[in-house]
Amino acid sequence: MRIALDAMGGDYAPGEIVEGAVEAAIAYPELEIYLVGQPEKIKACREDLPQNILIYPASEVIDMEEHPATAVRRKKDSSIVVATRLVKEGEADAVVSAGSTGAQMAAALFGLGRIKGIERPAIATVLPTAQGGKLLLDVGANADAKPQHLFQYGLMGSIYAEKILRIKVPRVALLNIGAEETKGNELAQGAYELLKQAPVNFIGNIEGREVPKGEADVVVCDGFVGNVVLKFAEGLATALFGMIKEQIAATPLRKLGGALVKPGLKDVAKLLDYAEYGGSPLLGVNGISIVCHGSSKAKAIKNAVRVAKECVESGYLETLKENL
Repeated sequence: MRIALDAMGGDYAPGEIVEGAVEAAIAYPELEIYLVGQPEKIKACREDLPQNILIYPASEVIDMEEHPATAVRRKKDSSIVVATRLVKEGEADAVVSAGSTGAQMAAALFGLGRIKGIERPAIATVLPTAQGGKLLLDVGANADAKPQHLFQYGLMGSIYAEKILRIKVPRVALLNIGAEETKGNELAQGAYELLKQAPVNFIGNIEGREVPKGEADVVVCDGFVGNVVLKFAEGLATALFGMIKEQIAATPLRKLGGALVKPGLKDVAKLLDYAEYGGSPLLGVNGISIVCHGSSKAKAIKNAVRVAKECVESGYLETLKENL
């Protein structure tokens, strides 16, 4: 199995990307990892690369501030475009990038195309909840959506949850401002009517407070709302742990008690760490494209490669095409 990794994308590229590739290559020796980017910069990070890592040259880089579609059209030899092209041409089985999400989506749409029956791709991410990891989509691929798009997200999310998260008969819910069928704006009400007829285990509306409880396995919303939910959850987790740490260190007695609860707090922090989940698949495109957090470091990159590996091994893409 071959994974094309965009070595130039991300806040800490190429250094942390290269280190993540090395960790993934050691953890999964059966993989071949293509580091796609500017060879001299990649080699400057680390010369002793494992044998299952190859450098695939790409001379250009798409910056975060560039217009995604325009940049993808103009920079044909950019790392994300070349990495995606490797998947299109069958030289790689999946692409992973921590660069511009918009550029990655544009490269996937132009290079891989959509799966027949899908109008808008969605970024699906795993959220930690009281009942384990649950799927939230869309978290940023499309800020504006129509009811049929949310209907398609429900279908794709259900299949992904079953194949990748190993959840039997996943519960699909629509994120809304109330549990009643008549709640919400026109988008939510229209999507509700469609999801009621979908071949999934649709359990109705779910409010924001139910999401961290894990009361649904797949939570469907538009990309604007999903991105706000995701970033709020990340920020809240960081703020809470910061406050807990500050209060524990406030007095000698609390410090003593903190030493006893420290292992438990570390376990909770690990559950809430986005780096543990690696990357999020761009669902709906005709290939496997894994989107990483822009601030991903080595651990997150390694786990994103793992997600790509699991997607390939599970045959998720083929199952999705068959069902659609």
